[in-house]
Amino acid sequence: MSRQSASWLDGTPTTVLPLPDRGVDFGDGLFETILLRAGHPLFLDMHFARLALGLEALAIPDCLAAAQQQIQQVCSTIESACRWAVMRLSVLRSPGPRGYAPAHGLAPRILINITPLERDCDNMLAPATLNQAKIRLSTQPALARIKHLNRLEQIVAATQAQADNVDESFVFDQAGHLVCVIAGNVFLVCQGEVLTPVLDTCGVAGTRRRLIIESWGPSIGLKVREARLTLADLHSADEVFYSNSLITVRPVSSSGELSWQDHSVCNALFNKYREALV
Repeated sequence: MSRQSASWLDGTPTTVLPLPDRGVDFGDGLFETILLRAGHPLFLDMHFARLALGLEALAIPDCLAAAQQQIQQVCSTIESACRWAVMRLSVLRSPGPRGYAPAHGLAPRILINITPLERDCDNMLAPATLNQAKIRLSTQPALARIKHLNRLEQIVAATQAQADNVDESFVFDQAGHLVCVIAGNVFLVCQGEVLTPVLDTCGVAGTRRRLIIESWGPSIGLKVREARLTLADLHSADEVFYSNSLITVRPVSSSGELSWQDHSVCNALFNKYREALV
């Protein structure tokens, strides 16, 4: 594989997407962002568990076995010299008659894109500077926790973050509760307890979030729980960090007038990630 991106549609190399496509037309589909290490997808079972929930929520026919087979096929073509790469696995509902109503019983399209990464993902990124996104996330429990293709809110927030010259943004819901960052889940350390927002009305339940809650946190004696969090909790937090599949965890150093110097929990969790790679 070259240092350029490459794509496969239903297992066949491609540079085009046949139209019509419901992913393009309606955002009708799901995606997973998967970190590859020397051609091996990391924590793939976690990604497939979330993908299965999304397929059920959107009533898209099961394609997990086909996706697994195509991922294996694609990964076998990647040079081991490409130490780190990112795979985007997209499941697009099969085209049908014009209109919103989907055709029934047709296998979805599976689109895989792989892009080599220049960054060494063995090393944690430097502490980040954040702002607060002006846009608030919509409330829709039926789509909460899954990773569907509709990302307009994130695009609006990322445009503001770019203009403000910050690394990321805290994102809140309509009621003023902290939900996430633009591209990841957020964690607050408060009096020795690790808190992360409840995701029952909006937000994406990340794979690294699940690992922190269920495995990495408890293994180092941390109590991690979901909670309703607000801006006031950010003001009282002893430490703040966020997670996603490409960075694992990254400490937050400041947001406006707020600042955090302690990154010990984030460092410990990143060390658990590195141990999992051995």
